[in-house]
Amino acid sequence: MNQIISTLAIFALPVLLAFTWHEAAHAYAAYYLGDKTAFSYGRVTLNPEKHIDLFGTILLPIVTFAMAISTGFPFLFGYAKPTPMNFGELRNPKRDMAWVSLAGPAANFVMAFLWLLLQVALRIAHSDIKFLAGMAGAGIFVNLLLFALNMLPLPPLDGGRVLIGLLPQEYALKVAKIEPYGLFVIIILAMSSNFLFRFWIDPIVNISGDILNIIVSPLNFFY
Repeated sequence: MNQIISTLAIFALPVLLAFTWHEAAHAYAAYYLGDKTAFSYGRVTLNPEKHIDLFGTILLPIVTFAMAISTGFPFLFGYAKPTPMNFGELRNPKRDMAWVSLAGPAANFVMAFLWLLLQVALRIAHSDIKFLAGMAGAGIFVNLLLFALNMLPLPPLDGGRVLIGLLPQEYALKVAKIEPYGLFVIIILAMSSNFLFRFWIDPIVNISGDILNIIVSPLNFFY
């Protein structure tokens, strides 16, 4: 039990920021591209409190985390309050929808990079603060996991909406029709087999991690 509580404490801040700043990035991008809806709801902010959903941001991650520990299946699920948007208010709705959607996963990638910088800084300082080192590792893992999952090209995930924004109108409309059923497809893929992890999440996480390690590799000379 002590180990579980300790692990929850390590993951708490990285998970909170990963979910809430993901939504904040959507809000900032929409505001920049002409949609003031999120701004009118006070969502154009990095304050996590404005994006927290009691069930999705707190309870659901704890439950799935506990399931992961008991089953050994490395899966974490949750969400923050969806960002209110009116794509029709964007200056170029079809194109800008893709940019707004991409902003969330991009924020997770940037956060993974920042947690990696903290990890490297701790190594350079020869720090023995295990809690911070564990938190940095958790931040990298959680953000790369959310980045990979959200880039799955299936609506309503961000990757699906990016795909809709990139496709010609005829095909974009066909893909958009999948959105009401997309979440069920994702849940089935995640729970029925390891297909989703083996052929999408694991490769994306590994490639993204390699890219981040290459970016910070010059810092290796300092330790």
